[in-house]
Amino acid sequence: MESKYSLKGKVIIVTGGTGILGNSFVNGIVEAGGIVGILGRNEKVAHERAEAINKNGGKAISLIADVLNEKELVAAKEQVWDNFGRLDGLVNAAGGNMPQGVLQPEEDIFKMNLGGMKEVMEVNLWGTLLPTQVFGEAIAKTGKGSIVNISSMNSKRAVTKVLGYNIGKAAVDCYNQWFAVELANRYGDAIRMNALAPGFFLTEQNRNLLTKPEGGYTPRGEAVIRNTPFKRFGNPDELIGALVWLLSDASAFVTGSMICVDGGFSIFSGV
Repeated sequence: MESKYSLKGKVIIVTGGTGILGNSFVNGIVEAGGIVGILGRNEKVAHERAEAINKNGGKAISLIADVLNEKELVAAKEQVWDNFGRLDGLVNAAGGNMPQGVLQPEEDIFKMNLGGMKEVMEVNLWGTLLPTQVFGEAIAKTGKGSIVNISSMNSKRAVTKVLGYNIGKAAVDCYNQWFAVELANRYGDAIRMNALAPGFFLTEQNRNLLTKPEGGYTPRGEAVIRNTPFKRFGNPDELIGALVWLLSDASAFVTGSMICVDGGFSIFSGV
């Protein structure tokens, strides 16, 4: 008997599929039996990852697109539909922070780079909303599916320096709940939307902020570890279980939720 946790035969697109966390999402979906669309701007990495999966007996397709470019997203949707004739899921993993969206402690708070903050906010919010508009239409055409947004610890707690990212992820949480209700009003339990909220995982974007080149933690990294009950950073593969559950039929009565995979960071008072 097939497990409810299986993604066998389901076609799922992962935006940000060329990143570190995206790579774990892609591999986790394939391991659960799914067919994955690896969407990102890095054509070389997308092709290499898809090729490796196909050589090892899985099914993957590379999709080159910017999540803020509707024309490119539509072309990617058509590519998936032409190849598989269906779309069962979407993981909105594209996003992150940028140098122009960081306020250093010595900088004047009243002279923030508001343009930079807005740019970071938009890539996280609109980089989630726009792919949902494009690929959600294909999921509705298929008839059933699950959409998983990637939230963050920044959405519920004030994390210093990165205001644009905080605002963007908080907006994603609002959107996650609002859109889940609207989907339910229109499609019943056929199309669900939930969010996965990672704690602190080392990626190319934050590695230099949290760790020293010679080894050990920066003061910011030490603060994160101090406020994480497990006293370590997460491993990207530790996100797979929750993600597969949200994409699978095992979570059929779950929508509008936010699942924290954070080593306890979100619940710890620091005392």
